[in-house]
Amino acid sequence: MADTDILIRGGRIIDPANGVDRTGDLLLSDGKVACVDTRVAETGARVIEAAGLIVCPGLIDIHVHFREPGDENEETIATGSEAAVAGGFTSVACMPNTNPALDDEASIEFVYRHASRANLCNVYPIGAVTKGRQGKELAEMGQMDRAGAVGFSDDGCGIACTGLMYRALQYVRMFDKPIMQHAEDPDVTSGGVMNGGQTALRLGLPGINPIGEELMIQRDLTLVKETGARYHVCHISTAAAVELVRQAKAAGMPVTAEVAPHHLLLTEDNCATFDTNFKMSPPLRTSADVEACLAGLAEGTIDCLATDHAPHGVQEKELEFLSAPFGIIGLESALPLYLKVLLTTGLLDWPSLIDRMAVRPARVLRLGKGTLSVGADADVTLIDPDIEWTIDARGFKSKSRNCPFDGWKVRGRAVTTIVGGQIKYQLEPGAD
Repeated sequence: MADTDILIRGGRIIDPANGVDRTGDLLLSDGKVACVDTRVAETGARVIEAAGLIVCPGLIDIHVHFREPGDENEETIATGSEAAVAGGFTSVACMPNTNPALDDEASIEFVYRHASRANLCNVYPIGAVTKGRQGKELAEMGQMDRAGAVGFSDDGCGIACTGLMYRALQYVRMFDKPIMQHAEDPDVTSGGVMNGGQTALRLGLPGINPIGEELMIQRDLTLVKETGARYHVCHISTAAAVELVRQAKAAGMPVTAEVAPHHLLLTEDNCATFDTNFKMSPPLRTSADVEACLAGLAEGTIDCLATDHAPHGVQEKELEFLSAPFGIIGLESALPLYLKVLLTTGLLDWPSLIDRMAVRPARVLRLGKGTLSVGADADVTLIDPDIEWTIDARGFKSKSRNCPFDGWKVRGRAVTTIVGGQIKYQLEPGAD
């Protein structure tokens, strides 16, 4: 046996892709899963005692912003990767709204090069759909595909031009990659800073009309029906949008969706404090929208749990609500927040949670991960479901601190993150 072999002993092994949920041992060898059994004989491998822990495929976040190149003061690929493994994520997909945008072959190679240098989690780049994310001319998606882009998006901006979106969907059919849409029609949402409605009127803040999300998805689904291209709805947030995705799936269309923690735990009422940590895009919606997202997640209409990790500097977030940027960080707080809103309420059980945090994200982007099958990459997350701790953004690995959940008392945490058979993160004893 190699001296890097790891034997994870006595944990609750949950591998939804193979229907596994039992106490047992997991042996990792040469960067791969070597054996999953009730009891694995002593082999001289490094032993991790996992009694009382969840042992599952490495968590995957298909929607993060690492800000490099261009805004390294907010986050880099290295610091974002640190935050990812601290949150239990072994793989992430980073969005292209950097400066300059990830819109050509060289920029995709840049991400892989810096991720390799950081040597922490797997970082997969999402290429821009249009040059500079300007929504005017298609980017060289074919070249980016060859360089390793796993999907395409102009995230931060919805692709407003119908003809351009139609051509993009036709184009990606050639390499079976999804278009990941920021579903927001700028003609009805521009200038807003929070959910449009009575709360925005009461606070005197310009609203983002929720119909903007519905209008863009409606249009896009018509184009998807015509082209047959794969389509993914980023950070879904309204009841109407969930219903549209539900209908599309019932019709057999190649449509998937994701939701973020803040759209399951917070509402537009949180903006009443004018705390800019509650300013995000899409904005916090109504309690009815939250309930619709939870129902969509439970039934499988919403496939993936993502974070939309969006770092910003303290000075930016200290601006008034009208001027502050949209977005919050989420990699290091997502897991316990999902446990809080989904497991403790009985909406999901552990296998279905892991399914939405590992199995389905891997399928959406065709990553070949999200499983503990023998021979699979040894990406593994160990979770202590009972550890109680307080979210403290000041102690995060991320460079930024814009977290609306700072100070929340939560239960459950990733305690060990293994990527390619190597331990990349272990929670320090006594950390809380």
